[in-house]
Amino acid sequence: MGQRETRKRPCHLLGLNSVRLFGQDFHGFLEQVIPRIEQLAAGRAEDDVPSRVALAGVGEARRRLAEPVAGELAGEVARASRLARSAVALCDHYDALNGTLMCLVCDQVIEDGEASLPYGRFGPGEGAGRVHPRCTGALRRR
Repeated sequence: MGQRETRKRPCHLLGLNSVRLFGQDFHGFLEQVIPRIEQLAAGRAEDDVPSRVALAGVGEARRRLAEPVAGELAGEVARASRLARSAVALCDHYDALNGTLMCLVCDQVIEDGEASLPYGRFGPGEGAGRVHPRCTGALRRR
């Protein structure tokens, strides 16, 4: 048997400045979405669970916004990743407060009157969410 040929693939890593730019983008987005979520939550009852959960997410995002920029690449990647996680979470909270139903598989809107199935039948969890019938093939039945 011959020796397997191994090729080195080029490795393209982001530099510190590129990661900082991502962090700035996430920071700017969070500064825009936080007041919108607070406004949506303010129009609901004080004991409204989706509002309380969304406001907890806002609090976490604010803590992450207050983190100083890191001086080295690994620290800045970690900081930008935390900001990105907050951005994704707040998008979900915004959708929930706005009444927008999203497919948990394809991340597209499930329109009013459009067929959907509970996610719990096809994926992990207790059915907290919906999926398009066309998307169920991407999930393994439980």
